[in-house]
Amino acid sequence: MANSASGDSVVDRVVRVIAAFPEGVLDLPLSELAARAQLPLTTAHRLVRQLAAHGLLELGAGGSVRFGLRLWELVNRNSPTLALREAAVPFMEDINQVLNQNVNLAVLDGWDALFVERLSRRGSAVNRAQIAGRMPVHVSSAGIALMAGQPPEVQAEYLRQFHDPALKLAPEELRTLLRESAGNGFAQLAGVVDPDTWGIAVPVRDPRNRTVAALGVVVPLMDVRLQALVPALQTAARGIGRQLNTGREPNAGTSGTSFRSAEFV
Repeated sequence: MANSASGDSVVDRVVRVIAAFPEGVLDLPLSELAARAQLPLTTAHRLVRQLAAHGLLELGAGGSVRFGLRLWELVNRNSPTLALREAAVPFMEDINQVLNQNVNLAVLDGWDALFVERLSRRGSAVNRAQIAGRMPVHVSSAGIALMAGQPPEVQAEYLRQFHDPALKLAPEELRTLLRESAGNGFAQLAGVVDPDTWGIAVPVRDPRNRTVAALGVVVPLMDVRLQALVPALQTAARGIGRQLNTGREPNAGTSGTSFRSAEFV
């Protein structure tokens, strides 16, 4: 790929254009998009027109730019998380219905928990996790559950580079948290993102016993029932793992019976 005067490639510039859209923003004026992508206006205009010709972006009235349906189609058709989400959703729906609280599914991407699915209900506790949103590993129970299930060398690399800008968690405290989560089979964090909520998450393991995702719930601090929450989440996680193994359509009815026997209500 040809490089610009600054040394970045065409691919680098295209990625900057696509990544320039903030979360929840559907369209941007071309001038703002160029500024956010740190590109000259003429360069941004040329790249946008080329991407629009392939349906990856769309040019609207007044020079606004938005994502094209072709981009959504390609991402969703070939997403590596598609099978995981299809396996997990029926189990997540059961938990969501019984608890009447948010349920989320996350995978590890670098040193972040990337949330690939979330189910919520009216009146549920505040949950900052959003689909396609990220949180640093150490601020979410899902992140802790994911990292606690990684090989020792991955954990060691993570701990070597760990730094908490808020200075609320020391490396030794994080190391203890990971060790306890691995030993207990679940992670819990109270009031880290929101002071009135408690996050609980368990690992989802594939047929090779690798932690490939984390299934979690967020509940009010005054409604923490680990003796019921954890077994239900672990039952769901095992069900998701079995579906990943067999490739069969998840059986939501079977999973629902198991959760209701956990005496949530």
